[in-house]
Amino acid sequence: MSTNGATNYGDISPRTAAYAAVQLLERGIPYLVIEKFGQTKPVPQNRSKQVIFRRYEALDNTPNVLQEGVTPTAKKLTKTDITATLEQYGDLVTISDVILDTHEDPILQETVDILGEQAAQMIEVVRYGVLKAGTNVSYAGGVASRNLVDTVATLAGQRSVTRALKRQNARKITKTVKSTPAFASQNVAPSYVRLIHSDLETDVRGMAGYVPPESYGSMTPYESEIGKVEDCRYIYSTIFTAFADAGAAGAGKVSTSGNNNDVYPILTVGTDAYGIVPLKGKDALTPMVVNPKPSDSDPMAQRGHVAWKSMQTAVILNDLWMHREEVACSA
Repeated sequence: MSTNGATNYGDISPRTAAYAAVQLLERGIPYLVIEKFGQTKPVPQNRSKQVIFRRYEALDNTPNVLQEGVTPTAKKLTKTDITATLEQYGDLVTISDVILDTHEDPILQETVDILGEQAAQMIEVVRYGVLKAGTNVSYAGGVASRNLVDTVATLAGQRSVTRALKRQNARKITKTVKSTPAFASQNVAPSYVRLIHSDLETDVRGMAGYVPPESYGSMTPYESEIGKVEDCRYIYSTIFTAFADAGAAGAGKVSTSGNNNDVYPILTVGTDAYGIVPLKGKDALTPMVVNPKPSDSDPMAQRGHVAWKSMQTAVILNDLWMHREEVACSA
């Protein structure tokens, strides 16, 4: 804290800032889909801009016959470290002194709420950009490239993906980050998770073996869950956008231009497929409120600001434990 009374949070105290951070995170929770299923590495403030995610490799399973009275040669664990660089993200809103003095609505509260939504959406966009760039990819209908895609999501396509994941010993998701501002995890029923755009809901519901969330019985659906097919659960977000006009020419499919199909990635993930810094906990996000006050740039104290900032990163930890299937979408 500086000697002039200001804090790292502008004109609010650390205690008030902690409350504001919780409000920001609560408003953003519905948009934090990718948050739930990755390996998380919380990064405290005032630390390095580098974060290391560690994966221990499986031991050789070649049968090792023991000889009577002879101690076998001990094996050593091997690990793979993946380093990711933190970047700072954030934004601010200007609020005039006139609005603060005359507006009927609680404008500061509304601004905090809207910034909370923006923070979650912005971080999810960053994460999605990293994950959809993975190299483990297939194209619906068995075609060779994206520009030939003309087939919607099918059970056969899903089975091809899960077969490949199981062949690489990709484990199903059994634990997720809770949907609360605090950082905590919870156990869930084992499954692979398929992340999709909401446009694909009709095609998913039309897949053979589709089970809606209301038929789960004792299993609790995720937020924004469309349903499950065999051992995959489908979670949607409007942030998981398509490649516009990137597919084959044809009719009856969603197309931005009306000519070529839009191509929608379906990201199927297993445990520890990717790593993130969670947008959770007291150090995840810093809120700031600066009240209008006289300065060289604002001599009449006409402008204040509400802002947020966060240090974030996302990284693919094992391309073989996640898969991107690219599909068309029924119009």
